[in-house]
Amino acid sequence: MGPVPSREATTPNARVLIVDDDVSVTELFARMLRLEGFEVWAAHSADEGLSLAQTHRPHAVILDLRMPLTSGVQVLRSLRAIQGMQHTPVTIVTGDYYLAESQIAEIQSLGADVRFKPLWLDELVTLARDMLHTPVRD
Repeated sequence: MGPVPSREATTPNARVLIVDDDVSVTELFARMLRLEGFEVWAAHSADEGLSLAQTHRPHAVILDLRMPLTSGVQVLRSLRAIQGMQHTPVTIVTGDYYLAESQIAEIQSLGADVRFKPLWLDELVTLARDMLHTPVRD
């Protein structure tokens, strides 16, 4: 299913990858972003997300911090190892309101931002638009 055009201008062919093990979150986020004109892939596991990233080279990634068998930080490290994704905008979302300073520092050193759940739908759209206005150097 292709993207649905929006009344507001979105970056042409803007590709967003959502990686979250909560199916309801990925489906809701994907549906909302598609309605806004983004091309979206949703993955429910780290392996699926990395495979989609390798195949589709998204322009932005929204990534859950806590997933079974791995963490969003480990997925972020793996994303950064993919050719052409070293500077792709990534935002890690989490329901954990306390993160160790070392964890935040590592996320930032890998060029990602952190947002806290709940992430309301208008915040999601703004986040995606902001990420896509970040120049991608790869």
